[in-house]
Amino acid sequence: MARSSMQKQKLLYLQKILLEKTDESHGLTINEIKEELERYGIKAERKSLYDDLEILQTFGLDICTLRTSTVRYYIGNRDFQIPELKLLVDAIQSSKFITRKKSLELIEKLGHLVSENESSQLQREVYVTNRVKTVNEHIYYNVDKIHNSISLNKQISFQYFKWDLDFSNGAKIIKTPRRDGKAYVVSPWALCWDDENYYLIAYDSESEIIKHYRVDKMEQIRLLDDERAGNEKYRDFNPAKYAKSVFSMFGGEECEVKLLVKNELIGVIADRFGDDVYIVRYDEDNFTVTVNVMLSPQFYAWVFGLDGGVKILSPQKAATEFKDKILQYID
Repeated sequence: MARSSMQKQKLLYLQKILLEKTDESHGLTINEIKEELERYGIKAERKSLYDDLEILQTFGLDICTLRTSTVRYYIGNRDFQIPELKLLVDAIQSSKFITRKKSLELIEKLGHLVSENESSQLQREVYVTNRVKTVNEHIYYNVDKIHNSISLNKQISFQYFKWDLDFSNGAKIIKTPRRDGKAYVVSPWALCWDDENYYLIAYDSESEIIKHYRVDKMEQIRLLDDERAGNEKYRDFNPAKYAKSVFSMFGGEECEVKLLVKNELIGVIADRFGDDVYIVRYDEDNFTVTVNVMLSPQFYAWVFGLDGGVKILSPQKAATEFKDKILQYID
């Protein structure tokens, strides 16, 4: 590339160098900046660099100086600071719906928002945990398609899968389509993130009820020409309340349940159902709370896991089912 052409790009490369090479702990002198520019085939005079730095500052780049035996220039404030990016990295790692491959790609992209030296702090975090990740690489595009269908007020069709065992050649876990591969047709209304998974909340015209679907188990999503149905059903629907009541998003009969809870478990109740639930003092050590839940094995497992700290008072059906579930494991 001609010298004059490279000179026109000098400001862009100067900004690139400062963003990539500098931070509060790593500054560059004017001579070092000149050397970095020369790597791109750009010659620069000291005076012109001072003018260029001033232009970038006026443009909005936070160029700071550190004066010791010489003057060093570095980028101060950025769109994201290291502590903020570490939070995002941890969120990416702990999300089961993001595959390990995509996690690495996203963290690498986040690293471009800070200097090369600071980026290494994010990369080391990748190996801290070994969480189980989804294997569906299409989930990011699935989410985008669903958002598009909602904004365009269109129905969608898709295939829905489940996990099965295949003993034909040893033993393998395989993914098989539900309903023998017949397409599901629904009206999407919302996306919910629960228990580290994405769920689609949609209206099923065939059964005339609102259902939910794991997005990572959806494939071949297509936008249809038909407009969404179920507007009247969804108008009175509370997605946040629905997510609270559906334990681990497994189906079951929705029911209003009265629980007797030890006082020290108030945090558990607030985390699960929110801090706006209505509680009543029962005695010095316990309180009662009435909540809507799905009477599912996951709900009963949650009660059992609290080691007697939560008891089901009503309805009797729920208390009886809970006892029956426990008796199943006793000879």
